[in-house]
Amino acid sequence: MNENEIEIKDYKVEGEDIAEDRSQQQPTQKKHPYRIHIILFVLTVFTTLIAGALQEGAKLLESPSSITKGIPFSFTLISILLTHELAHYFASRSHGMTASLPYFIPGPPLPPMIGTFGAVIKTNPPIPDRRALFDIGVSGPLAGFIVSVIAIVIGLKFSRVAPLEEVRGVTVMLGDSLGFKLLSYLTVGALPDKADIFLHPIAYAGWIGFFVTAMNLLPIGQLDGGHVVYAVLGRWHRIVSISMVVLLFVLGYMSWPGWYLWGFLTTVLGTRHPPVFQPNIELDKRRKIIAWITLIVFILTFMPEPFKIMEMQ
Repeated sequence: MNENEIEIKDYKVEGEDIAEDRSQQQPTQKKHPYRIHIILFVLTVFTTLIAGALQEGAKLLESPSSITKGIPFSFTLISILLTHELAHYFASRSHGMTASLPYFIPGPPLPPMIGTFGAVIKTNPPIPDRRALFDIGVSGPLAGFIVSVIAIVIGLKFSRVAPLEEVRGVTVMLGDSLGFKLLSYLTVGALPDKADIFLHPIAYAGWIGFFVTAMNLLPIGQLDGGHVVYAVLGRWHRIVSISMVVLLFVLGYMSWPGWYLWGFLTTVLGTRHPPVFQPNIELDKRRKIIAWITLIVFILTFMPEPFKIMEMQ
């Protein structure tokens, strides 16, 4: 018997059954159920504020009030992550599943870190069917992608185009996805030779939003992309999942070594996907169209080489 259970015994007195509650105690209610969510959220806002301020050259030890320089970056990044997770939350609830509010994960704010490792929600399995799995899988990345596009367009308006000769020494250059290149061309136009865009913090947060979208849409295991592939392809999911892990190791050798870490982590976390409760319910036409749109979003946001370390003379 669990300690929170009430022990009940029946006694017969003068022909009547009387239930005696020996403990005379009610199950304890959990107080402040949202406290951990609030604490983690506040910590993440603080660490991303510091990260954004340091990116803008703030000297926080000399002038603590300069942390306000991090507001554009922090607000934009938090908005992207929150939109992503709330989309998962509402999709889960719409299918009758229990889901937690987002748990934000604060991270180191010192460059090159961005002050957070993202956010997650918890859901209780099993997922009812492939339609529910699909809706939950695509909702977060697509919602986050839309907010990221808005952030990039606004941020590029405040960014500046400058000669690369302004950069000296060893620096980390951000890679361009097809989607970011397209938005840059539509917003800023063609760049002069030997020039680049120096991103405003809002645009940088949008770039991170694209990166997060692509990582979540990797068709591996129980990532959002893995959910989508399992919902669409069923038992073929495992083949796609293993193939993508192999591709990550190939990309680690050919372009960015960080893919080795992603390949290792996804292998440890698992390439399998648990079955849904009713696997025979097929996706409807509307969801199949959204699946193609999701594939396009993945192609537009994925970067074979997201970071490049270069020494500028």
